[in-house]
Amino acid sequence: MSLIELKDIHKIYQMGEIEVPVLRGLSLNIDQGEMVALMGSSGSGKSTLMNILGCLDRPTSGKYCLDGADITDYSNDQRANLRNKKIGFVFQNFNLLPRTSALENVIMPLAYSDEVISKEEEIEKAKKILIRVGLGDRLDHYTSQLSGGQQQRVAIARALINNPPVLFADEPTGNLDSKTTAEVLEMFKELHEKDRITIIIVTHEVEVASHTEKIIRLKDGQIEEQD
Repeated sequence: MSLIELKDIHKIYQMGEIEVPVLRGLSLNIDQGEMVALMGSSGSGKSTLMNILGCLDRPTSGKYCLDGADITDYSNDQRANLRNKKIGFVFQNFNLLPRTSALENVIMPLAYSDEVISKEEEIEKAKKILIRVGLGDRLDHYTSQLSGGQQQRVAIARALINNPPVLFADEPTGNLDSKTTAEVLEMFKELHEKDRITIIIVTHEVEVASHTEKIIRLKDGQIEEQD
């Protein structure tokens, strides 16, 4: 079953009086539980595509269905609510709060959740996820006290706290050494295989993409190849 369905997506940016097309009639399907890599050179449109898929931006035209719902014309508030419920994000630069503990960083998205739980339940939920990503002994450490790999694990735990069906990772290993990269990719693989989370990784690294089930290559705002 398709979790994500794009039909004839165009994205045009207006630069003064000039129209700059970035996505040009792009269509794709991503099934529930797939692990996918988006690849392409600078200017290929992969970042714009991820922003649309992640409900951070909307297409100029075309149709976007997520989890069976047509969300093409959702308002900013509707898209923000959808992101909180169904989408997790992991970024190259981690985007963690610096003078805040690992535990507090992971708890943070719960403040915007519709689910009302006690502070004790929030802490317990965050602890379980941090233990799962191998940081049970770093709960109270500030992000400045953690290595790059540990910070990325905190970011992954934070992305998972609301149990989203889809996880977007934007160059998630770009700031990591080869050993830590392998560990993070293994973690994504485990989440994909055990929890059937749909994982979409934006990367320019062939080695990273090789860990996924499907590679979608973009060129000039269109899908050049899928394998």
